[in-house]
Amino acid sequence: MKKALFKLLAKFNKVVFPSYSKRQLDLSKASKLQLAIIGWRVFVTKNALD
Repeated sequence: MKKALFKLLAKFNKVVFPSYSKRQLDLSKASKLQLAIIGWRVFVTKNALD
């Protein structure tokens, strides 16, 4: 059940949040909000794949 929830969140993230890798965002110049979004996406993706 937990994995299914994270897979659903991963699909939601893909639609709602921007992809910073496609924009070639420099992490050293990213704002706190951008870093938070990146961290959230990594957390959800990691748990969806486990």
